[in-house]
Amino acid sequence: MAGGFLPITKEEMEGRGIAQPDFVYVIGDAYVDHPSFGHAIISRLLEAHGYSVGIISQPDWKDESSIRVFGRPRLAFLVSAGNMDSMVNHYFVSKKHRPNDAYTPGGETGKRPDRATAAYGNLIRRSYKDVPIVVGGVEASLRRLAHYDYWSDSFRRSVLLDAQADLISYGMGEHSIVEIADALDSGMDVKDITFIAGTVYKTKDISGIYDSLLLPSYEEMKEKPDKYAESFRIQYENTDPFTGKYLVEEYPNGTYVVQNPPALPLTTEEMDDVYGLPYQYTYHPSYEEKGGVPAITEVKFSLASSRGCFGGCNFCALTFHQGRTVQARSHASILKEAERMVQEPDFKGYIHDVGGPTANFRHPSCGKQLTAGVCKNKQCLFPKPCKNLTVDHSDYLELLRKLRSVKGVKKVFVRSGIRFDYLMADKDDTFFRELAEYHVSGQLKVAPEHISDVVLKKMGKPEAAVYERFAKKFRKINEQLGMKQYLVPYLMSSHPGSTLKEAVELAEYLRDLGYMPEQVQDFYPTPSTVSTVMYYTGIDPRDGKKVYVCRNPHEKAMQRALIQYRNPKNYELVYEALRKAGREDLIGFAPECLIKPRRIAGNKQAGSGDGQKRIPRKKEGKKKKTIRNIHKKK
Repeated sequence: MAGGFLPITKEEMEGRGIAQPDFVYVIGDAYVDHPSFGHAIISRLLEAHGYSVGIISQPDWKDESSIRVFGRPRLAFLVSAGNMDSMVNHYFVSKKHRPNDAYTPGGETGKRPDRATAAYGNLIRRSYKDVPIVVGGVEASLRRLAHYDYWSDSFRRSVLLDAQADLISYGMGEHSIVEIADALDSGMDVKDITFIAGTVYKTKDISGIYDSLLLPSYEEMKEKPDKYAESFRIQYENTDPFTGKYLVEEYPNGTYVVQNPPALPLTTEEMDDVYGLPYQYTYHPSYEEKGGVPAITEVKFSLASSRGCFGGCNFCALTFHQGRTVQARSHASILKEAERMVQEPDFKGYIHDVGGPTANFRHPSCGKQLTAGVCKNKQCLFPKPCKNLTVDHSDYLELLRKLRSVKGVKKVFVRSGIRFDYLMADKDDTFFRELAEYHVSGQLKVAPEHISDVVLKKMGKPEAAVYERFAKKFRKINEQLGMKQYLVPYLMSSHPGSTLKEAVELAEYLRDLGYMPEQVQDFYPTPSTVSTVMYYTGIDPRDGKKVYVCRNPHEKAMQRALIQYRNPKNYELVYEALRKAGREDLIGFAPECLIKPRRIAGNKQAGSGDGQKRIPRKKEGKKKKTIRNIHKKK
């Protein structure tokens, strides 16, 4: 046995005096015993409830013997593709392979299959025909019902069917996995476990399901994408544990996939219990020879303070996975982890982050959420903050102050992402000032995503004027503090609703800002988001209206290039985009122009970055803008 880690070999299992494990947990990531990794939480939670768990990390899906490390488990196989969807883990939005995998020892690629949940499920079924299989994690959670798959550009079945599994534990899974374990331990047949919140199962008989909604069938949705938009709207309106209905999806041959309502959110006491389990807070020592697991670097000296998000961004899957109800750990729990962190030999005094999906969400958005649930047809912050929204940073501020005072802590950073519209809704500037004074390392990363209100509306983000007010206030506070700190905005190209017109509008904004981002994220259609439904169907599922979708790779390249119009490598794409958009006025030598004309003296291309002769530009009497001018100009 390797220290306090759970067993990864038969020998380690036997060293614990266990001949047959209760559960065998097959995971697509390296085994990292840290609460930022879903497999660590689930396995430690089962252990705390008296169940034994053996870990099979990244088995060879082409070799059936790789799944037989522990033999047949007493109760079930558990399967997770890992902390990320395996397809997102493998591919850029361009569908080109990523060069490394942060969740694999040494960052090596190719250690997990595409669509790992289904691949592992089928691997298990070839050796164990009748052992229950329970799949979970982000990949299974977001593919729990029929969905659009960007990488194959096809409409796919529920992963429950593709993986030949018996149950999906969707969402965060702490409640459902313990209930599943107890039901199996009591002797129940897995086919009879149809009553647990936060699970999905398959059946031939739906006569006993009450208070359910029948979704369009798989065949209907496959034939008519608008039916999928209709289905997703219903799914989206039933992601709350207090108001969610049973959802039924029909497949050929009389099979139904049934989604039970979501599990209840964890209480603060339950959150504390989960984060108080005996984690080792690092990767299994067997990975040391390969240089360890890169993903631990980002989380080793960070603190998770909450989960859930009521931000409601349409391109984000958090609503479907963690839900909109914010759940938070107590100060005592977080401080205890910080004090443990300080004792780590390589701790340098810096806590890298204190947050969650959104750092400044530490409580439900309003008082009614924990009894009546979240609103079905209304967002907390979009298009304007709800009048019932509880805007209060005092608890988070108090937590940060306590962490700053922990002996051995030099600095506490906030890097999870600040929801700036929520911050602007707070009439008390105390948190804003202390954020700038104590918790920013020169640059604060924020996510306006775009500047066109047309696109922002499709994103579910606040209008551009809100971000402008935020940027202005950030500058003012830093001036008052005598500090030089800058905003680094995250921007997204090619989101549904964005034409070349809106892309040019964003480029003009960046010109006026004096800033060219080093990185730009193309919209990535991942499973089970509102934006992905728009991308696939051309319909906004919220209102059924048509929306423009940029699917052409060349147009996507033009939209991306416009954001980085100063890069000489992008000249041809920017030139073409401006002409297609009817914006030749931005090609020239005037200060407002994005690029110079193409044909200059001897058919040379201006601004192409190839070292060719260029006509000198007239002096304009202004200093050239640099990265340090970010957000200094209105």
